[in-house]
Amino acid sequence: MPSPPKTSPVALRVELLNIEPLIWRRIVVSNQWTFAALHNYLQWVMGWQDSHAHEFRVGDQCIAPDWWIQEVGMDRDVESYKDERRTSIAAVVREIGVGGEFAYHYDMGDGWEHRIVIEPAPPRWADLDLRTPLCVAGENACPPEDVGGPPGYQRFLECLADSSHEEHVDMLRWVGSVFDPKGFDLNRLNRDWRAGRRR
Repeated sequence: MPSPPKTSPVALRVELLNIEPLIWRRIVVSNQWTFAALHNYLQWVMGWQDSHAHEFRVGDQCIAPDWWIQEVGMDRDVESYKDERRTSIAAVVREIGVGGEFAYHYDMGDGWEHRIVIEPAPPRWADLDLRTPLCVAGENACPPEDVGGPPGYQRFLECLADSSHEEHVDMLRWVGSVFDPKGFDLNRLNRDWRAGRRR
């Protein structure tokens, strides 16, 4: 039986597709993490609320929560599905390598699709405390939950930008009075994660 891989950092670039300007994050996590842990951290760094179903796509394989696999299995074959709690990042890195890509789908109704690229981890990251993940870069705010996917988000931004729009006030009230599409505070994101202020 092969020995488990040595703990090492994995750098991932995460891009939210079908949105302009690009919303992206670069994160560093442990290769020992499961995909369930990765999902939890992606929700944090992207700004989602974990209110909907999700799944990862790695080639022909699908990695998802057990409850989602059972639900999907009512309508189709789930032989290619794997439980995210039993699939490590190390296994996927071994399979597709640095430069390889996989997908992260969130909220099947709104249809948010993320492209995740495995990037080379600089040698200086070898000394990181991998018990705590780190977001090292990113740009732009995540769309609000339940905004209607990329088309709904575009319409939402148009309503916010035009104070004369008939839905302007309703959209402001719905989102909580303030929304900055360029808003992204890297230091606060990392500080709040370390402080345990996860949603």
